[in-house]
Amino acid sequence: MFANICRILIFYNKYVAKIRSILIDSPLMATKSQNERIIFGLKVKQFRQEKGLSFSELSKQVSMSVSYLNEIEKGKKYPKNDKVQVLADALNTSVTELTSLALSNKLAPVSDLLNSNFLNELPLDLFGIDLAKVVEIIANSPTRVGAFISTLVELGRNYALGEQNFYFGVLRSYLELHNNYFEDIEIQVEKFIKKYKLPTTGKVSEALLKKILEKHYGYTIIENGLNDYEVLDGLRSVYIPKKKQLLLNQNLNEVQRAFQLSKELAFNYLDLGERANTGSLIRVNNFEEVLSHFKANYFAAAILINRDALRKDLERFFEKDRWDGELLTNLMRKYQASPETLLQRMSNLLPKDFGLEKLFLLRFIHNQSNQAFHIDKELHLEGKHQPQSNGLNEHYCGRWLSISLLSDLQEMQKKGQYAGTIVGTQISRFYGSKNEYFCITFARPAYPQPEESASITIGILIDENLRKRVKFLNDSSITTKTVNNTCERCPIADCAERRANPTVVLAKKKRKEIQEVLSKLIE
Repeated sequence: MFANICRILIFYNKYVAKIRSILIDSPLMATKSQNERIIFGLKVKQFRQEKGLSFSELSKQVSMSVSYLNEIEKGKKYPKNDKVQVLADALNTSVTELTSLALSNKLAPVSDLLNSNFLNELPLDLFGIDLAKVVEIIANSPTRVGAFISTLVELGRNYALGEQNFYFGVLRSYLELHNNYFEDIEIQVEKFIKKYKLPTTGKVSEALLKKILEKHYGYTIIENGLNDYEVLDGLRSVYIPKKKQLLLNQNLNEVQRAFQLSKELAFNYLDLGERANTGSLIRVNNFEEVLSHFKANYFAAAILINRDALRKDLERFFEKDRWDGELLTNLMRKYQASPETLLQRMSNLLPKDFGLEKLFLLRFIHNQSNQAFHIDKELHLEGKHQPQSNGLNEHYCGRWLSISLLSDLQEMQKKGQYAGTIVGTQISRFYGSKNEYFCITFARPAYPQPEESASITIGILIDENLRKRVKFLNDSSITTKTVNNTCERCPIADCAERRANPTVVLAKKKRKEIQEVLSKLIE
């Protein structure tokens, strides 16, 4: 629910920003800012309604047409000085009061929104929204809009949410709207591959990527560039624009270095001007940075894992009679790709090329020092699926393959056994519903942070289409488990994986018992 609230606020803010740019460019609007027009219109409407005047009645008093007054109240028109005086006289107020940018207390949140930094940040035209409607929304129900904004702001404060939370929220909405597939980027990747003669059926070497960056884009790659900056040991790379230097973390493996190089190629080839200069986003300045970072990641993954080649590999994988996790690890080696890149690329292609649209993608980070698990990446296509992230510091269900495989990895590390990437599969049946998901999970150490490990899971809703596509779905070696979202919300009894008491369930039960007793007393 909170993600949806975030999206509403962001959509709303962008409406205002876009309209501002459209209207200010108009010759009729050049003398007044969008904020001035909106606030003036709000005040005219407020004074008109307080006097109990209809449009028709005010129109007769000021000798202005009803349609023109309507345009004023919607913030689309701002009258000339002589007409402002006429309006002020008719509304029993002064020109100073009518043209002041100060709003009453009940409309203050609207003023805060109009002056918000968000107004210039989020390109929600990506969503195909009719931006011209926002002024009407404000003008028609300013008090309700103000209360709504205040509620959203208060929610943000209570959950310690900043601008970047909204930025990432709108990005997820954008990806989900497009089923995480972007043909325009795929086309650019094909052009890039042809231009620089990259291989399409297997490994794109780190050396080749490095050569293109250095020769064609003037980069200097420094392999151990962060050695002298201990505080930056958690970063994968840092780009120095003035020197065109890319400083790499010495702890990166070959796969990670290749991905960082591919991202730099994306920033240059796609001409992504707004960008962060670190391998991952640390401090987000605006939405354009978030969008550019996503595009660079998508482009890099598509360079390393060719669409046509992976589609053929997945067809062969799904045709097998039995689950074969080794085949997936072989694909990682074939494409020199991390588990995240492989599953991310699968989430691009499964909806488009296989018709498997109802899926989710989750990445968990496991801090082994305090045994905390948290989700740092989440994507749901064709509806919201379970499980989902929870921001209430509750304990995620230990029956999820995402969690159990991380626990297995930790045990292997303690015993000195193989501690690289492990893969598993599970059919997860969500408690209290008929929904089942075929899940594939990779778990690995989280380089360059040795105290952490990470798992990445793709879950696909089991329906007739999936059963037709995946021949090994009935393989007896695939475990089926009933799962829930968090321990606090789970009524499953005698759960060996439970890590916390079902406090939310017990509280709900208690409230029900109280209500039943009260109902009997009242009757």
